[in-house]
Amino acid sequence: MTDAHQELESAAEVEPAHWRRNITLFLSGQTVSLLGSMLVQYAVLWYLTLTYKDGIVVALTVIFGFVPQAIVSIFGGVWADRMNRKALIIAADSSIAAATLTLALLMASGNDALWLIYAALAVRSVGAGIQTPAVAALVPQLVPVSKLLRVNGINGSIQGAMMLVAPPVAALLYATVELEHILMIDVATAIVGIAFLLAIPVARIVRSSEEPTGYFEDLKDGMRYIRDHTFVRWLFLLFAVVMLFASAPSFLSPLMIARSFGEEVWKLTALEVSFAVGMMLGGGLIAAVGQKFSRMSLILGSLGIMAVLTVGMGLSPTLWVFLTMMFLVGVFIPAFNTPSMTVVQEVVEPERHGRVFGFWGIVGAVAMPAGMVIFGPAAQVITVEAVMVIAGLLMIAALVVAITVPAGRRALAQARISTDPLAHGAPAPGEAADAAEESAEAPEKP
Repeated sequence: MTDAHQELESAAEVEPAHWRRNITLFLSGQTVSLLGSMLVQYAVLWYLTLTYKDGIVVALTVIFGFVPQAIVSIFGGVWADRMNRKALIIAADSSIAAATLTLALLMASGNDALWLIYAALAVRSVGAGIQTPAVAALVPQLVPVSKLLRVNGINGSIQGAMMLVAPPVAALLYATVELEHILMIDVATAIVGIAFLLAIPVARIVRSSEEPTGYFEDLKDGMRYIRDHTFVRWLFLLFAVVMLFASAPSFLSPLMIARSFGEEVWKLTALEVSFAVGMMLGGGLIAAVGQKFSRMSLILGSLGIMAVLTVGMGLSPTLWVFLTMMFLVGVFIPAFNTPSMTVVQEVVEPERHGRVFGFWGIVGAVAMPAGMVIFGPAAQVITVEAVMVIAGLLMIAALVVAITVPAGRRALAQARISTDPLAHGAPAPGEAADAAEESAEAPEKP
């Protein structure tokens, strides 16, 4: 083992001080804040849907709620690498809480103009665009490299639990109190999240280059990094394709149930519950036993299984078979998302985490709506079942292409060097890339 490898191994074994306390506080605060945000998300959507009963109003709600986040994530990632990430998250949370509080006070005084709600949604979305890459970049600062997969798995399980809890709680609140009171709950949960984060010491990331750089130079550096890093570029493309094709089961499942199995509300509720329980269980499994498997085995294996399950959803003869398929999709989504995020946290230098995760968020925010541009109209021409089967087969084809093209082979070679063994003396990311290129381009021995 070289001296450089020994130094990296020693560094990997040094655990951040009080990391268990700090990550517990961080995840606890984020969970409380996430619950408040989800309650508002459901309540506002239901309020606008039931008040106006207008498809354009609902469409604009989605646009103002998500498009600003996709745009701002470009800049939020750069800020996460230039500023103290703790301060950035607190500032974003405070801005979201301020916008929500303002809307609640205005609505309590009788001012419920539609543009005010859209404005508040846009501010909240901008805050999410700043906060999301900072949160993803902060976790590796708090957690030892060897524990990242477990912590990310726990976080995924928490998100699944929130998806299970939030809708019925939001429905109960919406049926019993005014919308402005639900908005105030979100303000209170944001304050709790900020208070927990204030109790965690977080240092500013030390950059490898001491020379000051401008904002746009950092932005271009992040784009060049993703473009030139074999494995990161390959994983980004794979993630984009998966999100594109996953839009079919994600958005068209309620339509398939309504067309094929009946329009009863309990059936749609069962769909959401099946998926949420699967997500919660899948995240827990990854946290418990994910470390026993290689990152790439989890990513590629789960993708293949989800593709087969998507085909199975289209071929489901009964509602219960369909719900079982949806439950299993929920189980395997964390097996794809969690190691994907973990491997990026492991491979990418900490000083670039914010920018990389900023672009990662944009890919997720753009790919699924783009998929619906394709699959939504297709479901009007052919059956939803056929769309599901086609989407699943396309995912299988994408997986085959991803692991057979030269770029995919180079990416996998780099990943074998630079990911799982990282905590056990692997080369640094730059060294891994060079070694992978040499390995992929070297002629095979007879």
